[in-house]
Amino acid sequence: MDFEPPSKRLSLLAIVGGVLTAAIAIAGLETLSRNSRQAPQVVTSPKPIAKPLPSLPPGLPPEATEIAKLDSKSWSLQGTPVSQQQLQAVKTPYVAAGAGAGSLTPEEQAIAQTAWKYFEANWNEKTGLVNAVDGFASITMWDQAAALAALVSAKELGIVAETEFNAKMSVSLKTLATMPLYKGELPNKVYNAKTLLPVGYGQLDKRQEIGWSALDIGRMAIWLKIIGAKYPEFQEQTEAVWKHWKVDRLTKDGDMYGTAVVKGKEQVNQEGRLGYENYAAFGLKLWGMKVDKALDYQSKVAYVNLYGQGVPYDRRDYSNSQANNYVLSEPFILDGIETGFQSLPKPFADRVLEAQAARYRATKKLTAVTEDNLDRAPYFVYSTLFVNGEPWSTITPEQKSQYHLRFLSTKAAVGWHVLYNNDYTQKLFDFVNTNMKAEKGWYNGFYELLNEPNAALTANNNGVVLESLLYRKVGKPLTVWAGVQATP
Repeated sequence: MDFEPPSKRLSLLAIVGGVLTAAIAIAGLETLSRNSRQAPQVVTSPKPIAKPLPSLPPGLPPEATEIAKLDSKSWSLQGTPVSQQQLQAVKTPYVAAGAGAGSLTPEEQAIAQTAWKYFEANWNEKTGLVNAVDGFASITMWDQAAALAALVSAKELGIVAETEFNAKMSVSLKTLATMPLYKGELPNKVYNAKTLLPVGYGQLDKRQEIGWSALDIGRMAIWLKIIGAKYPEFQEQTEAVWKHWKVDRLTKDGDMYGTAVVKGKEQVNQEGRLGYENYAAFGLKLWGMKVDKALDYQSKVAYVNLYGQGVPYDRRDYSNSQANNYVLSEPFILDGIETGFQSLPKPFADRVLEAQAARYRATKKLTAVTEDNLDRAPYFVYSTLFVNGEPWSTITPEQKSQYHLRFLSTKAAVGWHVLYNNDYTQKLFDFVNTNMKAEKGWYNGFYELLNEPNAALTANNNGVVLESLLYRKVGKPLTVWAGVQATP
């Protein structure tokens, strides 16, 4: 690779005889940051080209081909735009119907307790960092932000006592404020969670500085603000973390930038596409950084109709920017739960969810897609609504099709339900609760064609489940609940 593919924090795994191997982790961790080349001028989207059905491996049920046919016919590149009136309809942080009853149901509380089991098993007490993947001591800033979100949620949901919360949070923030940095500037993309050694993908014992991800740091920025605002006793520590980092290198002329090391030389890359770009930029904005171009969704957006729903996507795709423009659930869910749709318009999230519900009505397959780890090769995929001109494509960061490995995502199912609480999301939520429970948390999802769980266990999946349930309990976007104030 001559640049870092547009991913955020791959920390992948496979289970071979129940043992996680470094070789597996190398394969999985290779897409850690959602970096991309400098973006060219926006270009007009091409007309759709008829494409053959994806190649399917033998042994799949007969319905696999029929579903592939439906997906291949489900789209039109002349998508129905979201109107300006719709874009302006939601001006205040949004709260879904049914959220904020003041307490969780016994079922929801049990789901939260199961999710916390992942962190009980994977928290490194000495450093306060959490294994991104069950049993493998590698961590990114994206995954550590998920761990801090999980810790806050567990405290507020009564799962973790205040003394334990205080101890864990203090150690974590101290580590973030003192850990060795890439070139002494910003967090390395990957660390050994036990030793704090900056490492490469999947290599726990060899020091390797491989660059930083602005998107990962953007998510951490949101959670540092939430923690500092909600718990004043930790505000000094959260500010110390930010001061430890030379954050000025994260932005230039209103865009976000990360770095990669290619053949021993640093490469600076504009980061992000519609969705994650806006979400992470909002985090940097909270700390007073200029990210107006990164937040500007209107100049980048186009629409594709998927099962009759006009879904927004980024015009900058792999063909014109060498970065994949994934459309998937997670950034819209995180934006809703954490900010109240302040970095992206709520009607965008409405369309992304409704297209998945429409696919269910057509195919009878529950659909809640996003990127995540797998329990088998290739160990990580982007399960999308749309990417690089392809509808309902499941691909690796290198654009290799893995259509047969599409899965219903646990974190997406729970996140969509707490935000929308409708008949379709109830089906998603009930399916997860029935089929995804594991001894140490919640499995990442369920393969729709293989008809079996995706038995990967990760910090991000279980962290998103926990923060979703915290949102359910408090009934407010978490930055609003915490009283976050942006830095002037």
